[in-house]
Amino acid sequence: MASKSYEGFTAAERSAMKDRAKELKGKTDGEADVLAKIAEMTGADRAIAERLHAVIRANAPELTPKTWYGMPAYARNGKVLCHFQPAAKFKTRFALLGFGDAANLDNGAMWPAWFAIAEWTPDVEKKIGALVKKAVS
Repeated sequence: MASKSYEGFTAAERSAMKDRAKELKGKTDGEADVLAKIAEMTGADRAIAERLHAVIRANAPELTPKTWYGMPAYARNGKVLCHFQPAAKFKTRFALLGFGDAANLDNGAMWPAWFAIAEWTPDVEKKIGALVKKAVS
């Protein structure tokens, strides 16, 4: 039986780890860093990230924008409440909005913590606004 050899981390994974190391050293500037990361994105990722940023800032102004592994994130008391993973970052089919354990989305024994965003629509905007409001409640 042939064993698979470990090829190491992908370039995207190494980049995310370098970004995280910089963040942990405190060499970041919150909102400016998030806006810069969004500006680096292209196509649908950028359009979704721009709208997502606006919706989160409007529905949860108490959250602090910051980067997390080089991705736009929003924190409360230093803990990441939610973050955006663009599809292009890890060459996935869709972008993801993820919620951390600081988010108040608990609903029984199991609930969604990641949401795929294939395109931005008025319905998506409404649902995300409600999710963010619930997450910070």
